[in-house]
Amino acid sequence: MSKQFAVNLNNPAEVRRVGISALNDALGPAGMTIFLQQFESGTGDYTKEKYEQPDVPLADLAAQLRADE
Repeated sequence: MSKQFAVNLNNPAEVRRVGISALNDALGPAGMTIFLQQFESGTGDYTKEKYEQPDVPLADLAAQLRADE
């Protein structure tokens, strides 16, 4: 069953407010968040950036974690 809202489609803030409210009503807060995350494109170039990171031996990471405790 569909609800109709009187929304000024020329007002992006109002469209966003009503849309978020409708998603929250239909999916709940967690479902709304998961749905919205599907449209986040992110930034940067993950593939390029992952190869720019230095290789750190596991033993060094473990030592650093112990030192931070």
